[in-house]
Amino acid sequence: MLLFLSISGILNGISCLALGIFAFLKNRSSPINRTYFYFAISVAVWSFGYIFWPLAKEKTVALNSFRLLHLGAIFITVCYYHFICALTHLIQKNRKIIFLGYILGILFSISVPTKLFIKDMAPKFVLKFWGIPGILYHFFLVFFFSYVILAIAILMQEFKSSKGEKRKQYGYVLLASIFGYLGGSTNYPLWYNIQIYPVLNILVTLYVGISAYAVIKYRLMDIKVAITRSSIFVAVYTIVLGLPFALTVWLKNQLIGLFGLNWWIMPLGLMALLATVGPFIYIYLDQKAEERLLREQRRYQETLKQASLGMTRIRNLHRLLNLIAHIVTKTVKISYVAVYLHNKETGEYVIQVRRGKGRTPVPSLTLNNPLLKLLQERREAVLYDEIEHREEDERDITSKIYAENLYLLNATVVVPSFLEDKFLGFIVLGDKVSGQVYTPEDLNIFRVLASQAALAIENAQFYEETKEMQEQISQAEKMATIGTMADGLSHQINNRFHALSLITADTMDTLKMTDASGCSPEVKQMLGEINHALSRIKANVMQGGEVVSSILKYSRKGSEGFEPLDLNTILDNTLEMVQYKVKLSEIDIIRDFKDAPKVHGNLAQLQEAFFNFIDNAYDAITERRDTLKEAGYRGKITISAWPNHNNALEIIIEDNGIGAKNEDLKKFFTPFFTTKTSARKGTGLGLYVVRRIITDTHKGRISFSSSYKEGTRFTLELPIAA
Repeated sequence: MLLFLSISGILNGISCLALGIFAFLKNRSSPINRTYFYFAISVAVWSFGYIFWPLAKEKTVALNSFRLLHLGAIFITVCYYHFICALTHLIQKNRKIIFLGYILGILFSISVPTKLFIKDMAPKFVLKFWGIPGILYHFFLVFFFSYVILAIAILMQEFKSSKGEKRKQYGYVLLASIFGYLGGSTNYPLWYNIQIYPVLNILVTLYVGISAYAVIKYRLMDIKVAITRSSIFVAVYTIVLGLPFALTVWLKNQLIGLFGLNWWIMPLGLMALLATVGPFIYIYLDQKAEERLLREQRRYQETLKQASLGMTRIRNLHRLLNLIAHIVTKTVKISYVAVYLHNKETGEYVIQVRRGKGRTPVPSLTLNNPLLKLLQERREAVLYDEIEHREEDERDITSKIYAENLYLLNATVVVPSFLEDKFLGFIVLGDKVSGQVYTPEDLNIFRVLASQAALAIENAQFYEETKEMQEQISQAEKMATIGTMADGLSHQINNRFHALSLITADTMDTLKMTDASGCSPEVKQMLGEINHALSRIKANVMQGGEVVSSILKYSRKGSEGFEPLDLNTILDNTLEMVQYKVKLSEIDIIRDFKDAPKVHGNLAQLQEAFFNFIDNAYDAITERRDTLKEAGYRGKITISAWPNHNNALEIIIEDNGIGAKNEDLKKFFTPFFTTKTSARKGTGLGLYVVRRIITDTHKGRISFSSSYKEGTRFTLELPIAA
């Protein structure tokens, strides 16, 4: 037993010292890690004191060893209390009690070398040396257990009121404390002549080890698993260490009778055998217990794996996202799930689907959101409790911002979805309905799910974009075909108009040459009405011919070369064509320029550009009039121009229409994007073509600004003709 006590001191001392240093180096700035380091060092000092006294041959060696281990024991209690206050973030509230504890610890430490603390060393039952308590030793025990009870009371209260991973962390430390102080308390009965030996000191290593895990590791396993594993460990190694000890204590005389002076070989051999098979027994029992406890978790993890493999077959994006949310919610039983995807046009991450009642989701996150930057940097799941711990431990303002964003998202976990280096979006997961934590195995499964979802989402988006693009290209091809037919159609229509004009003219000439003097008044009136009708037909035929001529001229863009063009000429030709689509009488077109220099350009192409500007402005004016219904409102398009320092004519086309919303500003020049209410009003190609005309063909510049409910302004720069 003495050898066992000495070995337990070595094991406890080395493990506690190593764990304390490791936790401190893991995060030196954290009060939790620092106070845990103080606590572990105190336990290590106490443990090292146990190495020498069991094997001591002289009283002086045993006494000095006892004094060393009690120096550690004195500060174990106050350091433990300090650590619990740091863990529960109650240092400020209990700083006076902490300060008092260290003062009392120092005073007791001063008394340790005196007989007031340990009066003497003497044999105690089977032990050669054990301490005889001095008067102060009894006060030390009151001090020791008072601070332990206070600390455990704080820990239990915080454990009951907390939730999530924080609750699991407190549960770990509480479990470790129970093991540790049950083992450590076996040191004190012998002081009062109660024959209980300190054979459970080995539990102190388990105590400090579990606490270290809780400090260092935030992604904790379920507390049931921890308790089960710890119970199996204690049971197995109680047998491993207890059977040889029992054999030595209770059967020593029989063994001496059988083996003589070599009686110790039997318990030593049994210890060696049990120590060899003990780990295998522990691993086997642990696996069986874990399979039973985590059966449900393993089931839904396998379901998620199978679901992730089948996602790529779904081409409908909306259906795919709903399937992801449904699988995660129903399979894992999560209280809230939301999926956010990157919007290429706005640059934001926008919510696409959500499940869970009583939650108000954040509709979108901008690209410069700190949480999104963290997800892009880490490329792995972010846990709310982990971020909250970091913020509390380090008082880091960035971690506070992360925590606030996670809280607004209703997120316990956020899992990013990457396709290679492309950050497509992220999945927001709320708490599990069961109250269990997200284990590392869960997070790994969600990482695989997010990876497969990224591929499936990319496929679905590509399929839908391709389908939409094909429809738009088909529509554009139809329009282009009509454009190429315009010349022939114009010729055919002009022929019909010419025939109608000849027929009308001949009929009117016939009526003029007809003598109607002898006709009745009714016949004369009828002939006058016919002549008036023929005049109207002739006027409309001529106007129709002008329309066809304008269409023909508009459709032949690019056939003429570049030449000096007057801005008024460009506008006149544009208005000649646009009047057949826009009711010019409903708006005011103001030309705010005089003697503007000519530009070097192509008349047909610039006519097309200005046609689009006026057409779009008219639609925006109409929408504002119909939407806002402002009293006295009248649409206005102002065209201003002046030469600038770039040897260019700067032209501003400004309207007082409805304007554009912020989310549409980045998409103005995107092909096939339109703010118009139907495809009959616009295909979304107009401004895209305009930009090509201004920037590519004419080597000019174009920019715009727009405010919703106020209007839009386009600024052009066209080269001045030499």
